[in-house]
Amino acid sequence: MDKQNKNNKLRAFTLVEILIVVVILGILAAVVMPLASGSALSAQESSLGIDLQLLKRFVLIYKVQHLEVYPGYTSGPGSSVDEQTFINQATLSSNPAGETADIGTADYERGPYLQMLPANPLNKLRTFQMLADGQDFPADGDNSHGWIYKAETGEIRADSPGTDKNGKKYYDY
Repeated sequence: MDKQNKNNKLRAFTLVEILIVVVILGILAAVVMPLASGSALSAQESSLGIDLQLLKRFVLIYKVQHLEVYPGYTSGPGSSVDEQTFINQATLSSNPAGETADIGTADYERGPYLQMLPANPLNKLRTFQMLADGQDFPADGDNSHGWIYKAETGEIRADSPGTDKNGKKYYDY
């Protein structure tokens, strides 16, 4: 039995060795964690740019196919704008007048343009603040919606305050 106890002691780690390993792992974690969190924000910023480009392309293609009228209007230019109308015009079939119907409905040969509208990657919201004709954009985003859209000009912005690592405002992406 003496020999077995001696062999077991030779294989075991000392308390000092374990503490050294724990300290090294702690240092590595302290170095890696800020890098990982920065890459997550960088990915969100990239997604924001991609999602905005997707939405802007939808708006332009819709306008070309619908008598030069941007999506969002309930009854053509000068009428009210409505979030659900905008969503329907993006995700359902439509006719040249902008009326929507289920996909595959006869005489509604345009669209759908998107399967679903993307969420703003910074605040995770899919909602749209719809600006009426003549209404100005707010000075900055406030995270109350995912996006801000003005049907009169077809302009769309992220409803997010803050800036990226280069100092560019998310609102101005």
